[in-house]
Amino acid sequence: MKDPYEILVGPVITEKAMNLQKTEQPQYVFRVRLNANKPEIKKAVEGAFKVKVESVNTVRMKGKMRRIRFRVGKRSDWKKVYVTLKK
Repeated sequence: MKDPYEILVGPVITEKAMNLQKTEQPQYVFRVRLNANKPEIKKAVEGAFKVKVESVNTVRMKGKMRRIRFRVGKRSDWKKVYVTLKK
């Protein structure tokens, strides 16, 4: 197995993500590598946090267009993961 922190980039700290943690079936939201797949993500979360994962849902987020003065650029695309834990 790879190092879990090569796959997990970091947590997503938003109001929606914090409310998902307080539900009856808690979900946690992470930012992961763009080419990571669901089995790799499941193993990484179980290895890093010593928990049992029930399901993994992934979302590919498109990078936003940004403009700085006269130049137009684009932020890079990224992948967001919703991890549901077993009770």
